[in-house]
Amino acid sequence: MDYREIGKTGMNVSSISFGASSLGGVFHPLKEEAGIDAVYAAVDNGINFIDVSPYYGHRKAETLLGKALKNIDRSRYYLSTKVGRYGNDGVNSWDYSAKKARESLYESMERLNVDCVDLINVHDIEFSDLEQVCRETLPALVELRDAGLARHIGITNLNLRHFKYVIDHVPAGTVESVLSFCRYTLNDDALVDYLDYFESKGVGVINASPYAMGLLTERGAPDWHPAPAALKRLSAKAVDCCRARGVAIEQLAVSFSAANPRIATTLFSTTNPENVLKTIRYAATPPDTELLDDVRKIFEPAYRDTWVNS
Repeated sequence: MDYREIGKTGMNVSSISFGASSLGGVFHPLKEEAGIDAVYAAVDNGINFIDVSPYYGHRKAETLLGKALKNIDRSRYYLSTKVGRYGNDGVNSWDYSAKKARESLYESMERLNVDCVDLINVHDIEFSDLEQVCRETLPALVELRDAGLARHIGITNLNLRHFKYVIDHVPAGTVESVLSFCRYTLNDDALVDYLDYFESKGVGVINASPYAMGLLTERGAPDWHPAPAALKRLSAKAVDCCRARGVAIEQLAVSFSAANPRIATTLFSTTNPENVLKTIRYAATPPDTELLDDVRKIFEPAYRDTWVNS
């Protein structure tokens, strides 16, 4: 397993990391024991960074992850959670106020059975008033960092330009990492356009969703996926191309995303321990450059096509 530092945080994390969204039943129903075993499989095989949010499963993911973490020594992992995006009884909600951010971190720590998180993020700032994030949410997180309840601060987002706006409008050192999803994948590598900027600011980069929320899988995109129909058709062609070469598109997707040394880690999510082990193997496998070129040619008509998050 390769380990890379997230920016200037001192957190040397595994190049592939565990995203706990699946523990909330976000993608499909789960068996609680399997989800807990998936966390154990990740940590026991070298993964040392775990990311979660109170939004995932509307608190369910944090609760289940907390059950797993009870049995794992705290020194074996870095833990990341978020504020700003929530939900209850199937209804999504957002609250980027300072008051809610403070309350949310305490509630998350209780569910997770920890007294400090390594990274606290403002979740999905594309849904926020960016001025409020700069003037209210992030200053509240700085207070929590100063109090020792969170060691580092980050922001997460789908729209890359929002990262730059926020970083440019808060004091240097406020934002220590960014978490970008679906923007360093086989069909969209727009994140690379911002790497020089992030490095110039000392901001670490976390990549998430190498499968582009299921788009780059043998199963195919779920019905709710916001990608345009044309991109879904190209994805199906890419799946067939990989299959014809005896390679699962999931392997190519992970090996590509995890190979960039300028990206600290790539998050994936599963509740299946076997899939954890498989993904770790994928990350350790160098991408097939010829196959990668062929897949990129397939995606060329819709390369970097974006969609509206929901």
